[in-house]
Amino acid sequence: MKAVWYERRGAARDVLQFGDMATPEPQPGEVLVRIHATGINPSDTKSRSGAGARPNPWPRIIPHQDGAGAIEKVGDGVDTGRIGERVWIYEAQLGRPFGCAAEYAAVPAANAVPLPDNISFEEGACLGVPALTAHRCVFADGAVDGKTVLVTGGAGAVGYYAVQFARHGGARVIATVSRDEQAKVAREAGADFIINRRDEDVAGRIAEITGAADGRGIDRIVDVAFGANLDTTLKVLKVRGVVSSYASDEVPVPALPFWPLAGLDATMHFVLVYVMGEQAHAEAIAATSDALRSGRLKHHIGARFTLDRTVEAHEALESGKTVGKVVVEVP
Repeated sequence: MKAVWYERRGAARDVLQFGDMATPEPQPGEVLVRIHATGINPSDTKSRSGAGARPNPWPRIIPHQDGAGAIEKVGDGVDTGRIGERVWIYEAQLGRPFGCAAEYAAVPAANAVPLPDNISFEEGACLGVPALTAHRCVFADGAVDGKTVLVTGGAGAVGYYAVQFARHGGARVIATVSRDEQAKVAREAGADFIINRRDEDVAGRIAEITGAADGRGIDRIVDVAFGANLDTTLKVLKVRGVVSSYASDEVPVPALPFWPLAGLDATMHFVLVYVMGEQAHAEAIAATSDALRSGRLKHHIGARFTLDRTVEAHEALESGKTVGKVVVEVP
């Protein structure tokens, strides 16, 4: 099979290789999926680049946790009726050397979720990490019906799905963006209000939108930049409000203002999909599948590359200039 791999960490152009590898065989409890598309996440590029200077756990790694395709073979213990089934894949490379940047991937049967016929493989490859993370962030503390939810980075891969899940759950959604093309995408996702954080006073605009006399009009925050947004969070979060954050790249070691947060009786969730519990996974997968079947879940692909151009795909994601999901198509 054709595949992309790396044997040492570093810049995509320096370490990613494209060539031939043996097609894997599904082990007991696994399915072999013919990959048609794979989505790239920041965790994929960070692992490849060597963030944290960790040694390679395996001599050769095929990257990418997420993908979509059709099951061609099953291992012992898996229903043969699944052969031919269209699926979307999550966490393909979690604790394993080989992910979805290849023509074939062998994954645990549970990690290959049925993909409705009305959803393309490219759209299915957008799910995985972003959709499951978004669902957990929105619903970690229960229903959001009637609540006001702030999604920072509302045009990002996670933010785009978070806006949708919150709206589906009956919330009023405010999204922040940093440029006009992102505003268009966040609006497409269904955000009720959009704030350009570079041009507007985020806390002031939230006070206007919510009508909160004290400026605290937000019940829940889905946050892409915990440390960088902390000052604004303290201004807009309601008493007993909730913050669910899945990243803090700009300020990776934020100073936590204990007493102001304690005075709000605030709840902080730090969400990492790879260590989410079984129940959280099950709920997110069920909600994602239901939204796919009903046609309510939108997807925004910002750039497409073929497998032999995976280097360019990684660079496109790392540049920060692409609005929407970066997808690699596998002919």
